[in-house]
Amino acid sequence: VEIPPKSPDGSEKSPQSKELLTSNTASTLCISSRSESVWTSASRSKWDIYHKPVIVVSVGAAVFLFGIVITSLSCIQIRNKNVYKMCGPAFLSLGLMLLVCGLVWIPIIRKKQKQRQKSQFLQSLKSFFFNR
Repeated sequence: VEIPPKSPDGSEKSPQSKELLTSNTASTLCISSRSESVWTSASRSKWDIYHKPVIVVSVGAAVFLFGIVITSLSCIQIRNKNVYKMCGPAFLSLGLMLLVCGLVWIPIIRKKQKQRQKSQFLQSLKSFFFNR
């Protein structure tokens, strides 16, 4: 067992603990956790704002259509009928869930955009009146 050397000032803290105490971990974490787009006033394109829900809606629609095809194959195909009967509804429900989640996500983003615009407007009014 190695004993860490004592510091010249007489305290028994290791260099690692001093480094942890003097670092600004909390402020760094807080800054890095916030996205820059909230704090900058640069306008973003519609694709930048809505690309995630559009991708979720399109994947959900594709999986839902695939589920329709698999379910209809269970009515037509005689071979592996049980597999089609089990997988078809699973793809239908998964696709429908993704489709609905994406469609609900879009109005939520619109509402947040309106709130952000109001907040930026109020901040500019406040800075205009109080910085004179």
